[in-house]
Amino acid sequence: MPENTGFALSRRGLLGGAAALAGLPLLEACAGKAGAGNTLIYGIVNDPAFLVAAITTAGEAQWLSPKIADGLLNYTFDLKPRPGLAQAWDFSADSRALTLKLRPGVRWHDGRDFTSHDVAFSALHLWKQFHSRGRMTYAHLAGVDTPDPLTAILRFDKPSPYVISALAANESQVAPRHLYEGRDVLSNPANIAPVGNGPFRFAEWQRGQFLRLERNPDYWDKGKPHVDGIILRILGDSAALSTALETGEIQFTPGVPNGDYQRLAKLPNLRADDRLFPLATSGTGIEFNLDVPKLQDVRVRQAVAHAIDKTFILHTILQGGGVIDKGPISQIYKDFYTDDVPEYPYDPAKAIALLDAAGLKPDASGVRLRFRLSPNSAGGNNDTAKVADYIRSALARVGIAVQVESLDFATFVRRVYTDRDWEVLVNSGQMGPDPVIGMQRWYWSKSFKRGVAFCNGSHYNSPAADHLLETAQVETDPARRRALYAAFSQLVMTDLPRIPLYTSSGGGRLVYSRQLSPLPDTAAGTFGSFADLSLSG
Repeated sequence: MPENTGFALSRRGLLGGAAALAGLPLLEACAGKAGAGNTLIYGIVNDPAFLVAAITTAGEAQWLSPKIADGLLNYTFDLKPRPGLAQAWDFSADSRALTLKLRPGVRWHDGRDFTSHDVAFSALHLWKQFHSRGRMTYAHLAGVDTPDPLTAILRFDKPSPYVISALAANESQVAPRHLYEGRDVLSNPANIAPVGNGPFRFAEWQRGQFLRLERNPDYWDKGKPHVDGIILRILGDSAALSTALETGEIQFTPGVPNGDYQRLAKLPNLRADDRLFPLATSGTGIEFNLDVPKLQDVRVRQAVAHAIDKTFILHTILQGGGVIDKGPISQIYKDFYTDDVPEYPYDPAKAIALLDAAGLKPDASGVRLRFRLSPNSAGGNNDTAKVADYIRSALARVGIAVQVESLDFATFVRRVYTDRDWEVLVNSGQMGPDPVIGMQRWYWSKSFKRGVAFCNGSHYNSPAADHLLETAQVETDPARRRALYAAFSQLVMTDLPRIPLYTSSGGGRLVYSRQLSPLPDTAAGTFGSFADLSLSG
């Protein structure tokens, strides 16, 4: 979404923004100073478009929405399912029926009971139709049985074992049927004034300034949450987040720029948290538009890969904030990862030889090839812009002239996925927690569709890759699934429609106030409910 530049961070500006809350008991908290009561001050860059993760994968919604609505399941750090709104679950032997036993006594924030009918409606009419990853995850969902208010049985027309990994609050969020049924989904007022069943209730939104959540006194998990509310300050750019953390104006943010991390991590009032939470990570890579003739020769793409030093990117640009990706599946997803793939080590001489073999000789100015490079800077992320600048410099050494295009997020999405007016990208997106849920959409030919964002923008079309993906999607034996994804990884690293670079935290490096207790050791990280967190001092 376009960057919001209407809020200048200063002591005067912050207090002026807080004045919008005059008459509220949270006035002091909204000024954002440490020790301002039991309200967590949370900084983000942009206003969200929606506040309901059931219909969007936008980062702002995924950070915010799980605080308002719980997930059917939670996950340990190694992605094992644990109870959430579902107390128990059972997959049939053929992985075609998933039975969820729901927690009794859960109510929506408007007082209505949470039931299996909410699950059925959300699965069939929200996740399957409007959620960009859910369209793939629930492609084989044929129906949902509701034999009683606390039992939902998801029935699939093909085995769908991966669904057990997709029931977190940020991925498959249940929405209240009584507020959505019979209404247009995308224009529903509940998208921007949500009614959830989680630890915090939506209270107020002043666009460009703040969002306010208040403690849910009727939360099913008695005694939680431990804080009285959350104020989300909208600060306009990522540099402002770092400044606000340093001065104590905010206590938490989903991430700070890597360039600020080392300095902030040394401050006594802040806690550095370098864990890569599996549900809150993002894979970054170089994507090629395979509809552009000059990029269709695989030797050209191989040359680009050999000209780029991933170790330099990790240690100099990211300052160690992530892991290098050798293939399409990151090493953090251990059940599916293989390092037995074709590799393209940093070797400019090899890059030049490949360009020669492709018939790309240098002109009078030494240029062999020219292309436009567009970095995705969603959420104020400036790492991709820095990586793009490095790529421009690195490729110049082998005779490739790169023009870096800086596009706001809305323009980036339109140019790439609707207009198809692009050549090469530095792009990021979730690749897990299961390959079907994250990675598959980037490579599957059937996920390519004009206007559908973050799905196979390269227009990669390989029957062999499709066969491996589709077979693995319905395979119920874990060892055979792993072998299929290993074969797929080897194939796409040979075809190279995308050069994987690194996996990092989706919002940047985590540094937050020592007043806030550490994030729990679960998979969710910044996508968690924050029900377990507490403030001190």
